[in-house]
Amino acid sequence: MLKTEKGPQGALARTLDIFEIFGAAQRPLSLSEIARTIGAPASSCHLLLRSLLERGYLYSLGRRKLYYPTRRLYDVACGIATHDALIEELRPTLTGLRDRSGETVILGKRQNDAVLYLDVLESANTVRYTARAGEYKPLHASAIGKALLGALPPEELDDWLGSHTLQRATPNTLTSATQLKSNLQQGRKRGYFVTRGENVVDVMAVAGTLALENEAFGVAIAGPLHRMEPALTRHAELLLAAVRRITRERAK
Repeated sequence: MLKTEKGPQGALARTLDIFEIFGAAQRPLSLSEIARTIGAPASSCHLLLRSLLERGYLYSLGRRKLYYPTRRLYDVACGIATHDALIEELRPTLTGLRDRSGETVILGKRQNDAVLYLDVLESANTVRYTARAGEYKPLHASAIGKALLGALPPEELDDWLGSHTLQRATPNTLTSATQLKSNLQQGRKRGYFVTRGENVVDVMAVAGTLALENEAFGVAIAGPLHRMEPALTRHAELLLAAVRRITRERAK
């Protein structure tokens, strides 16, 4: 059961929850199923569903009043995605990096104390690192997170390390501020940052920092550890070349 806040923020969260449970269920759902899953009273859930019906985002069918989303949300999302100027500008270089490395390529930026994935171009391999745009990852346990932490001024990094608990995601997660700081220093010297099973136990990633619109973004190549480890040097070279290419093209 999902739990959301009360009030306007709660109503917004519940609306998003409704679409997410349809995505998970992949079938029509009844009012009672939806209300139970999002942890809302049937009465308030019914009001949300009625609003979505009136706006054309849902349709109902059958005597049992089952509900399912229309294509309107998809069409709206596609319209938004195809006009994301930054993503569209970077997509050719990121696609080339994905194709040359053979692994999943990710663009992300810091959002509060986490990494927000903005674009994910998955590898064509059957066994690959899988993620979706919009997912959040821990700063200290993800390669992009390390790249973004590594880009901080030393005093700001020390403040961050001193005020945050480094939660363990896997047995390989660096949970000591001293360990993490040393790891970040190594990454700065190399010019790229690496995670070895620190967020997902069998996944390795290499990431670099990219300055866009006066903000730090991160680009990563991620894949199964057994495939990434032997090719780390090559992946790092491809990654840094892609970062330089983007920087050079944006400077024109």
